[in-house]
Amino acid sequence: MENITLLAPIAALVALLFAFYLARKVLNHAEGNELMIKISTAVRQGANAYLRRQYSGVAVFFAAMAVLLTILAVFHKLPPFTPFAFLTGGFFSGLSGFIGMKIATAANSRTANAAINSLNSGLRVAFSAGAVMGFVVVGLGLLDLSFWFYFLKFWYRGLEASKQIESITSAMLTFGMGASSMALFARVGGGIFTKAADVGADLVGKVEAGIPEDDPRNPAVIADNVGDNVGDVAGMGADLYESYVGSIVATAALAVAAGYGFNGVAIPMIMASLGILASIIGTFFVKTKESADQRTLLSALRRGVWVSGVLIAVIAYPLVYYVGSDVIGSNRTGVYISVLVGLVAGILIGYFTEYFTSDTYKPTQNLSSTALTGPATVIIGGISLGMLSTAVPVIIVGISIFISYYASGGSANYNAGLYGIGLSAVGMLSTLGITLATDAYGPVADNAGGIAEMAHLDKEVRVRTDALDSLGNTTAATGKGFAIGSAALTALALIASYIDQIRILKPDYSFDLNITNPPVLIGILIGGMLPFLFSSLTMNAVGRAAMSIVLEVRRQFKEITGLMEGTADPDYAKCVEICTRAAQKEMIIPALLAVISPVVIGFFLGVNAVAGMLAGATVSGFILAVMMANSGGAWDNAKKYIEGGAHGGKGSDAHKAAVVGDTVGDPFKDTSGPSINILIKLLSMASIVFASLVLSFSLM
Repeated sequence: MENITLLAPIAALVALLFAFYLARKVLNHAEGNELMIKISTAVRQGANAYLRRQYSGVAVFFAAMAVLLTILAVFHKLPPFTPFAFLTGGFFSGLSGFIGMKIATAANSRTANAAINSLNSGLRVAFSAGAVMGFVVVGLGLLDLSFWFYFLKFWYRGLEASKQIESITSAMLTFGMGASSMALFARVGGGIFTKAADVGADLVGKVEAGIPEDDPRNPAVIADNVGDNVGDVAGMGADLYESYVGSIVATAALAVAAGYGFNGVAIPMIMASLGILASIIGTFFVKTKESADQRTLLSALRRGVWVSGVLIAVIAYPLVYYVGSDVIGSNRTGVYISVLVGLVAGILIGYFTEYFTSDTYKPTQNLSSTALTGPATVIIGGISLGMLSTAVPVIIVGISIFISYYASGGSANYNAGLYGIGLSAVGMLSTLGITLATDAYGPVADNAGGIAEMAHLDKEVRVRTDALDSLGNTTAATGKGFAIGSAALTALALIASYIDQIRILKPDYSFDLNITNPPVLIGILIGGMLPFLFSSLTMNAVGRAAMSIVLEVRRQFKEITGLMEGTADPDYAKCVEICTRAAQKEMIIPALLAVISPVVIGFFLGVNAVAGMLAGATVSGFILAVMMANSGGAWDNAKKYIEGGAHGGKGSDAHKAAVVGDTVGDPFKDTSGPSINILIKLLSMASIVFASLVLSFSLM
């Protein structure tokens, strides 16, 4: 039975080989004419320069953390290999984002060039590039997990079977902090970069100068295209890498607490393996016909996700039935239901995110009409819509938790119920390979549209790239909803794992998690505040960086003779440099906040307060992230709905008001909102890593 876990490294290698195949397939397409190649090269160079500087800065943080973790390991506060595992988690998280971004920036001109032939050709190139990101993430994530699982199995080979698997999972829980840290740096830094460029480009280009989006006269347009890749490809890839790894590791630890032993640990690993194979099959169903409308294009992408989901739903039952036969027994059907519930919850969250943010539905169409009375009503309407949209995902996640807990036997065995919740998160993320592909596709299509505009391609090509870009806005919004929903379930599983970790470290520790216990109540309040403080820091960072871009773009329009007439070239590199410098500087404090908070609260208020903090941060962070992501997505698509001809179309007063709404929504949906889900997971990971330290030195 133990040999079945060999499917994990095998599936990981299959995912990486498939990603290599797709990358070669994308690179075999022609880049287009000389001007298209020039523009694409500028975007590629800017993205590479940014990531080099980001990784150089992050390397300092990782080196300092490795030294700290080594000191703790020397004093037996952590397992001896934790510093190395921390580094590998961060390395593979960063590597997955880097590879995905390299292919995305190579695919933008190829997508535009393919769109000259047909809409389907453009879709296939952009989607294949996104799929490289998806399969690199799951491949590297499962490969890293497999390596440490088998290494630890060898390391603890002399222990009795139950003690061995407990030691393995306890140690593996500490590994996710590296991936979480890298994800937060990538998301926050990339989000600050992309939205500073986007806001600056829109405010001066569209509103003040009255020139179209992606106009080559705009000095910030290349920085905007660079930002799409470093934020929505590299950042999103690192984000979902740590969700993927975190859900599997947390569920494995909960399997031990539930008494399911090695077989219970194997189920989430094999579920992820089968999800890779199902996702690969799903990619072959993504195609469309020429002259497809938005719904048809969306159905083309959905078809692949649905095929993968149905395959997992079918395969999961025999997996649970066979692997869980010895330990789960008669409750195997309930455990399978937990997996199914997570899978369905992910699809539903994606659908309702689309409903609240896509301009094919009433909420965003109604929001666009508020632009007729100016920017103020657009802002009010967008915030209101975002607040309203939080109800559905909260209810979906709540129902998922309830069903998963009781279906998996929570009424008789508390830990078995928590294991079911963990498996629900694994089920939601099992098809991540193709789900992330539909999300990472968006920036490629967006860049392709910009290249088509700047290279002055035929109007028909721009119509096709606009269709692909509009589809990308919808998939990006649904992708963020999916990432936030999965983060909520993963964070809940990690909170349970934190409590189990404390019990392993100190079996006689007496928890008092009653909400009336003052340390717990204080912890809940502080935890509930942290996502708001974090959002304030990141929003202000975007505002400051955007101000610098606005001033620079205004300067160039004023000082470069012939720029507005199109007879002179703007200084694109200067805007890229400003965004890069701002992102590097501004991402440090928000990232440190997530790592330091559990240690400080634990030192002054104790373990119970840390548990309360994690609960408070998960609740408020989940709701705030949904609200911000959906408000931002709705503002963006309301603007595009007007640009499509509604309420006077481009250049109208309604359009100018909608652009203001979109600029407010940019940091909502692409910086603060999606970074919050990493915050709540990193808080949990840091709490687990430093649990022994808190137990030893807490004042309470």
